[in-house]
Amino acid sequence: MAEREIIKTDKAPKAVGPYSVAASSGGFVFAAGQIGLVPTTGEIVSGGVEAETRQALTNLSSVFAAAGTSLDQVVKTTVFLRDMDDFGRMNAVYAEFFPQDPPARSTIAVAGLPKGAAVEIEAIAAMG
Repeated sequence: MAEREIIKTDKAPKAVGPYSVAASSGGFVFAAGQIGLVPTTGEIVSGGVEAETRQALTNLSSVFAAAGTSLDQVVKTTVFLRDMDDFGRMNAVYAEFFPQDPPARSTIAVAGLPKGAAVEIEAIAAMG
């Protein structure tokens, strides 16, 4: 049976419920969804969906760094949008983080997200 390791870091927001920010097993790191929370304040970054997308992906980058991998090793993401009209703006920022050979992705419109966030992104990365 594959070992499971819980990933912890002070460089990404703390979990806001009974879950871990990430866990690794079987050569992969499974990151919980990240919203645009600034780690030092616990508040949503101002600037709308673009700023929130950038912060969420920066948070994921920090989580993966703590696990010994990186965004370059991401194989799958799921993006949750509060408003599908934000798709183009989210997508433009997302493309900055995955400029070549982006991972598989699903994008889903949802009725709401924690703390009123506009976007939440979860990801799975291979160990690098």
